[in-house]
Amino acid sequence: MQATEIKPVILDIIGDIAPDEDLSDVKPDVRLRDQLDLDSMDFLDIVMELRKRYGVEVPEADYPQLATLDSCEAYLAPLLADK
Repeated sequence: MQATEIKPVILDIIGDIAPDEDLSDVKPDVRLRDQLDLDSMDFLDIVMELRKRYGVEVPEADYPQLATLDSCEAYLAPLLADK
């Protein structure tokens, strides 16, 4: 997977978890939880979907690295490079 494909993947997962959220104007450098009505369970669901769909394990200590779309892309790019 190319790094540029990661943001749409994250938005797709968020769309499945929180279908009422408007994802059309999500800013890549602003914390997702500041822009969207996501709670800690929603965030955990995002991490679980990454594992289910792509086999990516995100340790709890690394959760802060998934705060924004930009940081998701930076963190996940090497993990999804061969997917």
